Amino acid sequence: MSLKDKVLAVLEENKGKNVSGSEIARSVGMTRSAVWKAVKQLRDEGYTICAVTNRGYCMSEENDFLSEQAIVPNLRTKDLGRKIDVFKTIDSTNNFAKSLAQFGAVHGTTVVSEVQTQGKGRMGKNFYSPTGMGIYMSIVLRPKLSVDHSLLITSCAAVAVAEAIENISGLDCRIKWVNDIYAGDKKLCGILTEASVNVEQGGLEYAIVGIGLNVQNVSFPKNISDIATSIRMETNKSVSRSLLTAEILNCFEKRLETIRDKSFLEEYRNRSNVIGKRIEITSNNGSEEADCIGIDEIGRLLVRFDSGEEKALTSGTIRLV
Repeated sequence: MSLKDKVLAVLEENKGKNVSGSEIARSVGMTRSAVWKAVKQLRDEGYTICAVTNRGYCMSEENDFLSEQAIVPNLRTKDLGRKIDVFKTIDSTNNFAKSLAQFGAVHGTTVVSEVQTQGKGRMGKNFYSPTGMGIYMSIVLRPKLSVDHSLLITSCAAVAVAEAIENISGLDCRIKWVNDIYAGDKKLCGILTEASVNVEQGGLEYAIVGIGLNVQNVSFPKNISDIATSIRMETNKSVSRSLLTAEILNCFEKRLETIRDKSFLEEYRNRSNVIGKRIEITSNNGSEEADCIGIDEIGRLLVRFDSGEEKALTSGTIRLV
């Protein structure tokens, strides 16, 4: 950890409070002059840090930069987020997490970025990822699950994200199968799970769970403005992205403990905004309407077509009619 990062950790721990330069110098093992230089570097990066004679330095509570120093102190996890890389910019957190997994990254390794230049959504779509507005994170998992049960990972993540958002902001969240979190009738968050299969063992070698969550946005590009929303737009208040990132990891690790007994599926069904609704299903074979009648024990969407035929869907895009 650099001297600047050590100073940042102290200021984050005492956010909104005054800490003397000498106290910081003692705790991080540097001179007061070095502390001043580190504070100057942080200010140059955009942090608002006040300095008052005889009172020391104070980091404004309005700062909302993602950092390891702001995220890790709020973790209650054993594995998730304990190895974490935080970037100012990246092409795709999923791409980077995948490269880490291929070189043996441990279960729970997490990648977070302030912005994505090539954010990934489902079906090859881009995910809008502007600087400083959202949470763009990917988590490396090494679950002992069969390929048939891989849908459960996305479903489990969706429940955890919805719970974390409510815990931090109070916003009621619904889940649109299989990977979207909604507030009212607009999309708040998308989840993309990519996996590598161990052919010899017939199970998953690793899974990358990518989460893109709109937090501070107050507007969206014209092409998605009618379908996207953010926590700030829904609640008219700002929440700490670092705190929310930590809470997502806390909730996800707790829910992952129930992935084999599938008890989290009850909460997934309770939060569903499609069960009992008329939906349009789009796949490679075209589009067709059906009634959504439930979600089965491995996360598949159960639908009934007008012909009376019932199917369990593992893929495809749906929308409410």
